[in-house]
Amino acid sequence: MRRVFIHTFEVPGSSIDGYGHVSNIEYLRWMQDGATAHTASEGWTLDRYRQSRAIWVVRRHSIDYLMPAYASDRLDLHTWIEWVRDCQSVRRYLLTREGDVRALARAETLWVCVDPESGRPKRVPEDFIQAFELVVGGEAEALRIVGKASDSAS
Repeated sequence: MRRVFIHTFEVPGSSIDGYGHVSNIEYLRWMQDGATAHTASEGWTLDRYRQSRAIWVVRRHSIDYLMPAYASDRLDLHTWIEWVRDCQSVRRYLLTREGDVRALARAETLWVCVDPESGRPKRVPEDFIQAFELVVGGEAEALRIVGKASDSAS
């Protein structure tokens, strides 16, 4: 069980906007891809969600863009679940250059668990909750867990 999931990737040229840096929409795509990869790494694939009659939909995204990223940059997307209650969960994200602790972007998503047939909110399955160890304490705690703690990581 990985409390903080890290996805490392290279920024493709197709992610660059007219200003020569990564387009804001790409960060959102990377967050969704990271969340999907994290849950799949713990056995929660799309098929398992369907079998459990529980899927996640986004209620709200919040992203702070702090520094630009460019084509060919190697980035680490850190993601973790902060809390799960009833039918909701907050997942946090930190995007850095590979091996660095300075944030390019910080984000969070409020996810809602819903029944895929009715579209109505439903309680998060207990076996999902058991599959993930929550990370309380924000970015500093997440970086401590992955061994990248720094005074500048708050």
